Amino acid sequence: MRIAVNAGHSLNTPGKRTPDGEPEWSFNDKVVRAIINELRTYEGVEILRTDDPSGKTDLPLKTRTNKAKAWGAEVYVSVHHNALSGKWGKHGGIETYTYRGSPQPSSERLASLVHPRLVKAMGLRDREHKKANFHDVRVFENEPTAAILTEGGFMDSTTDIKVMRDDEKLKAQGAAIAHGIALFGGLKKKSTTEKKNQKASTWAAEAQKWVKESGISDGSFPHDPVTRQEVWVMLYRLNQQLHKQFNQKNP
Repeated sequence: MRIAVNAGHSLNTPGKRTPDGEPEWSFNDKVVRAIINELRTYEGVEILRTDDPSGKTDLPLKTRTNKAKAWGAEVYVSVHHNALSGKWGKHGGIETYTYRGSPQPSSERLASLVHPRLVKAMGLRDREHKKANFHDVRVFENEPTAAILTEGGFMDSTTDIKVMRDDEKLKAQGAAIAHGIALFGGLKKKSTTEKKNQKASTWAAEAQKWVKESGISDGSFPHDPVTRQEVWVMLYRLNQQLHKQFNQKNP
């Protein structure tokens, strides 16, 4: 299954910030990364990220959705976080959107599977599945693509922002969206052996080879999250190697 995901806006999009100045994209990005990490644990999944992963460039909406169309995405999920007035208030909650015109039945089904899991993951008010004329869902009206837009909480809510600033909650939000997609597509989890022996992404392949050859890591589970303990061990091994090399050169 081909799944396209989009972190709404960018680091520099005017107005898309908390009252304290935190960019919406920073929340969206963490959720999208969690979606991708979770989807990689399923068989038969291809993933396309349509925004600029660095957050530096605010790609036009049309550019993002055209990427997904040209690639043949079967699912398109655009991740956002909401705002009301830009001033702190007690409002808040979770929303999931499909096109208000004539949406694909598949989009409605995807929303029905993602939304309740998203609400549960964040533990915030359920503002329900809604319909709107947002570009991200409208342009797929006549495409064989299930398209939804999620709003994972209000950036200007004194209640929601506490949850949104918790990275573990944002990871849970991403995992919840991925689980909904998996149910929609009837996806099956990869076996542990398959996950362990996966190849790294092209940009990380040389580094994977190096850590294996240098003994810093065995290169397994390249797409899994890393714990602090694992980071400590890898840094310790690297430090030991550097000391050894230094002592050999300076007996």
